[in-house]
Amino acid sequence: MQNLSIVPKTEIDRISEIPLPDDAKLALIADLCRLNALTAIKKAGSGHIGSSFSAMDIVVHLYLRAMNTLAVGFDSPDRDIYFSSKGHDAPGLYAALYGFGALAEDKLLMLRRIGGPDGHPDIAVRGIEANSGSLGMGIGKARGMALAKRLQGHGGHVYVLLGDGELQEGQIWESLLTAANQGMAGVTVIVDRNGYQSDKHTEVISPLGNLRQKFEAFGCSCLEIDGHDHVQIAGALCAPSENGKPKIIVANTVKGRGVSFMEGPADVSSDYIYRYHSGAPSDENYERATAELLARVNAVMAASGADEIGTRSVQRIPASAAPSDENVASAYGDCLVELGREHPELCVLVADLADDCKTRGFAAEFPDRFVENGIAEQDMCSVAGGMARSGLLPVVNSFGCFLASRANEQIFNNFTEETRIIHAFHLAGLVPAGPGKSHQSLRDISLMAALPGMEIIQPCGAEETRQALRYCVRDSRSSCVLRMNIGPSPRRIPLPDDYRLARGQGTVLTEGEDALLFAYGPIMLDQALSAAGILRERGIGLTVVNMPWLNIADDDWLSALVARHTTILTIDDHCDVGGLGDFLLARLARLGQLSGRIFAKAGVAEIPACGTADEVLRHHRLDAESLASRVQDAMR
Repeated sequence: MQNLSIVPKTEIDRISEIPLPDDAKLALIADLCRLNALTAIKKAGSGHIGSSFSAMDIVVHLYLRAMNTLAVGFDSPDRDIYFSSKGHDAPGLYAALYGFGALAEDKLLMLRRIGGPDGHPDIAVRGIEANSGSLGMGIGKARGMALAKRLQGHGGHVYVLLGDGELQEGQIWESLLTAANQGMAGVTVIVDRNGYQSDKHTEVISPLGNLRQKFEAFGCSCLEIDGHDHVQIAGALCAPSENGKPKIIVANTVKGRGVSFMEGPADVSSDYIYRYHSGAPSDENYERATAELLARVNAVMAASGADEIGTRSVQRIPASAAPSDENVASAYGDCLVELGREHPELCVLVADLADDCKTRGFAAEFPDRFVENGIAEQDMCSVAGGMARSGLLPVVNSFGCFLASRANEQIFNNFTEETRIIHAFHLAGLVPAGPGKSHQSLRDISLMAALPGMEIIQPCGAEETRQALRYCVRDSRSSCVLRMNIGPSPRRIPLPDDYRLARGQGTVLTEGEDALLFAYGPIMLDQALSAAGILRERGIGLTVVNMPWLNIADDDWLSALVARHTTILTIDDHCDVGGLGDFLLARLARLGQLSGRIFAKAGVAEIPACGTADEVLRHHRLDAESLASRVQDAMR
């Protein structure tokens, strides 16, 4: 494939010179920003296309016609403020900021890379007003900003964009109740009503019904418009709020707007899967999409007597090494189906992530025992608690960052009832880091380990995943956490052919006499094994142990293992507090095994970085070369 294409800012500026109605010019600019967002996503290898495209007309209209921000500057306390609560549309917003001159081209093209903008909005980028990506917080933050403006005597209005799937978050409705009671002067809420969430229609996942009636029932003033019609957008933004009520605009949009084959249909069956929510397009689809966008824009340019829009070539990032065929999540999904056949009490619940969590196979075979709960982890865990109290064995699924922290109180409440629930924490750890800090799960082990008796397991590959899930279902007498990386593993971790998961015990993967390193999961074990190879070339022997039990240890096994070593290290795919390192440190101290030994632990010691796997591991000194250096430093 040829290099990628970007529309330079100078070409976007040229639109203002064309003899067209104002709304037609805004539509042209929106399409050019769509093209640039698509290029940034394609170069990054991941990102959210559908949401970026559906919101683009609203974003362009706000900045170029409704808000004073570009005129007074992003540093002015009297500026109008816009931010997206859902955050999935970050690539689109970055592309628009580039088109407005607020973001440099080289920064846009570093999307999801170290030194570039995060996969979800981050205030380190000029023009981004709030960190988002963790859903439901937008109305509360917007009200806080408006309140601060009032208290400090500053001018400016606050606009916040919500996703329609995001409306399943309970905090949204808490915010509206308070807003209706206390007022929300200075804030306009816009809902990007594109009809889809991560992969299915909102009315299939958790029906929203008549949003206008719902918002009005909460005491809000609500308008409903076509979110791609700039005349209607302008009218709604200028319309006064009814009797000072909170103002909400429901903007009916099309997910993937602007590229015909990426647009989500309005009427769908429960089986339809939208394929352009996240991820980069194929080479063929990228070329088709850019050609369609440019053709439409250039047809308007030609009819107006203007020259065609020029593009500039963008160099692609060289392809990284192909991952292995190991996939922890796929093995988990297949095993769920097998266990479902054997255990009629087994039920599966998921929070709008059925594709990512590989639960569609279970849903197809056991529809009566599958619960799609929507974007509502707290409620999902409460539902699971009720099921467990009634004799069922629920398995709750979501990304670890959301399930562990959002539903922590519900998980604790269920745990105190001494029932059994299996918690599947997907997307665990530092990598993939492209989505950014809102999605990197680095606090979950410490949160769950605080529950005495909760068993936390992180498998390193497909076979260990199957054995761990079977243990949780068949053998455990407690609630469990199955912590899993997502996507293909970087390598197949070399477990013995006759491997059997033994409670509290790990597996020695490499033998060495100089130091002992505990690690877990496919990402960190890959780096640990590579570090062992580096040290071997330097004449240093490193014993690498796969330790899937993150808060359980067989004391006899552990004591016998460490007896041969004076230097012990741990590597955590977690923050450096509360993970496996702290657990083993405390356990060895209790066993009296630290005397005369050096113990060092590695983990993420700061807010996690966003970037490629290699970049982020190096940044946090968790890559193989850094681990080898850590081992040598500990031995000195």
